Amino acid sequence: MTFHNGIKIAVSGKGGVGKTTLSAMLCHLYAGEGKRVLAVDADPDANLGMALGFTPQELEQGTTIAQDRKLIKERTGAEPGSSGQWFSLNPKVDDIPQKYVLQKSGVKLLQLGVTSTGGSGCYCPENSFIKHLLNHLVLEEKDTVIVDMEAGLEHMSRGTARSVDAFLVVVEPGQRSFQTARATVKLARDLGVERVFAVVNKVREGQEQAIKEALDFMPLLGMLPYQPEAVLADLYGKTVFETCPSLVARGKEIKERLEQQLQHA
Repeated sequence: MTFHNGIKIAVSGKGGVGKTTLSAMLCHLYAGEGKRVLAVDADPDANLGMALGFTPQELEQGTTIAQDRKLIKERTGAEPGSSGQWFSLNPKVDDIPQKYVLQKSGVKLLQLGVTSTGGSGCYCPENSFIKHLLNHLVLEEKDTVIVDMEAGLEHMSRGTARSVDAFLVVVEPGQRSFQTARATVKLARDLGVERVFAVVNKVREGQEQAIKEALDFMPLLGMLPYQPEAVLADLYGKTVFETCPSLVARGKEIKERLEQQLQHA
C-alpha cells in the first residue's frame, strides 16, 4: 500500500487512556521525517494542541470550526444549536481548513470543536458540517492526517471511515478499557473498516501476557510503559517528546509496525 496523499490515521479511545499523547507523538514523528502533518482535534475534550506544545495563549488565537456560528449558518442554511429546520446535507467545505489552522514545529493543528449530541439543544447543523469537513480532510487532504477522535466513531461517515488507512484504539490495562476496544472494533467494522489496531498504554511490568490474551480479538501494535514523567509533563505543560524520549522511541516502534502492517494489507 502506498500513500500518495499522505497516510490517514484515526486514533480513538476513552478519556485518560493516552489517546491524545499517542496522536501527538505520531504527529511529531511524521513531522520529523519532513512530512506535511495535519493534526485534527475531533475530541470534544480538546487537548491535542497542548500535547503538541502549543501554549494556551497560542491556542486562544485559533477558532474551532463549531464555534463559528456564522460559518455554520452560511454553509448549512440553519442556525447553529437549533432544531426543526431544514439544513444542507452537503455543505461546501473544501475552502475551510487553511483559515482555521494553527502551525508549530512542522505540524498544522485544526480544532473541530465537535459538540456532544446529548444535553440541551440540537447540534445537527454543526455535526453535519463537521462530518463533511472530516470527509474532505481524509479523502482530499494531501498531508499526513492524524485525527484525535472521541471514544466512538460517530463523526465518521461510511465513506470517510473506509478511506482512513488505519484506526488505532488506545487502551489501558483493565476490563472496561478492553470492552471499549471491542465496541470500537465493531463500530469500525460496521463502517466497512478492517484495519483496526490496538495500542496499550500505561503498561506495568508483568502485565503483558494478560493484555495479549484479553485483546486476542484485534491486532496489537505495541505497548507503552507507564511512565510518571508523562504525567509530570502534562502537569508542567511540557510535551512527551521533550520529557520522555524513551516513550517516544516506543512510539516510533509502533509507528513503524503500523506501516509494515499497512504495506502488507
